[in-house]
Amino acid sequence: MKRILADVTAFGRQYLRSRVGTFFALAFPVILILLFGAIFSSSGTPRVSLAVQDMDRTDASRGFVQALNNTTLISYQAIPPTASFQEYMRANAINVALQIPTGFQATIVRAEMGNASARVNVTLAGDPTQSSFGIAYSAVAAVANAFNLKIANATGVVSVGETPFTVQQFGYIDFFLPGIIGFTILTTPMFGMTSICAEYRTRRFFKLLATTKLSKAEWLAAKVVFYVLLLFLSVAIMMLVGIGVFGMKARLTPVAVLLIIAGAFEFTSLGMVLGIFVRDPGTGEALANAIGFPMMFLAGSFFPIDSMPSFLQTIARALPLTYINEGLRATMVLANDGTAVTYLLVTLGFAVVFFVVGARGLSWKSK
Repeated sequence: MKRILADVTAFGRQYLRSRVGTFFALAFPVILILLFGAIFSSSGTPRVSLAVQDMDRTDASRGFVQALNNTTLISYQAIPPTASFQEYMRANAINVALQIPTGFQATIVRAEMGNASARVNVTLAGDPTQSSFGIAYSAVAAVANAFNLKIANATGVVSVGETPFTVQQFGYIDFFLPGIIGFTILTTPMFGMTSICAEYRTRRFFKLLATTKLSKAEWLAAKVVFYVLLLFLSVAIMMLVGIGVFGMKARLTPVAVLLIIAGAFEFTSLGMVLGIFVRDPGTGEALANAIGFPMMFLAGSFFPIDSMPSFLQTIARALPLTYINEGLRATMVLANDGTAVTYLLVTLGFAVVFFVVGARGLSWKSK
């Protein structure tokens, strides 16, 4: 442990002397938050596409659809009432859809006439682990509540299909911040470690390390510890800016803390793996960019995965950053710690594999 801490201290001093590394780890994420937050803060929460099948086709059901369309959360599209609900979703690659059943208006009329047992359930279909589902549920639940208050004198007549979600109103910045944290977790350790390995190899520092008692696993562990500390400093600055400037409601939860640690472990180890195959810093940077930049865009750091074509969604599910981004949104925004823990385990699985490959593949005698 002493050797690891000594290497953390030495490497930290060396790293912080680099203005470029410090800028991208601490300042650049804040610039992105301020830039995108300023652009989109006036639009409230991000809009998601919600397909609606109105089986009732009455004034009440059309009023419900119109109320949804008037929210700032939903971009509405219609599903033909004659189509098979789930088959239509599959055929048209629809991720979130709502079905209003036959008898919707009749149930509301019975409730208005004093029938206390009148109930109708609208069905929201989709993947509840995705942030777009949580946004859609928030909109549908809000409209259903408004119908209950206005039409049925606060009696719970209209309800949404059973779901464990408890979603409050979040702004754009709340959904954007976890992606920026994921972006920083990717770029800071992976880009840094790939270049470091290449530089150590070029300057033959690994041969010098072979003369010390520091093992390869300890050297890599020291880098993981340093990047964890650096990422927490970066996240703290981002949280303060988000709360202070935009009134952000998302909070750093214990599961989010574990995801950040696991992510630092994962991408530091991946940077080591990439560094094994390069022999100069320029090639290392090119390789890290070739892998990192497509991943940051496809893994949902800036754009919802559900809005991508289906073949890109399939690719996104294979990317390790996806599980960090969606896990952070699940726990920080949607209060869905169960999903976040599942994604944490996936992240740890990737991390262990990368760590073992990196520790075994690196040779102190690399030339």
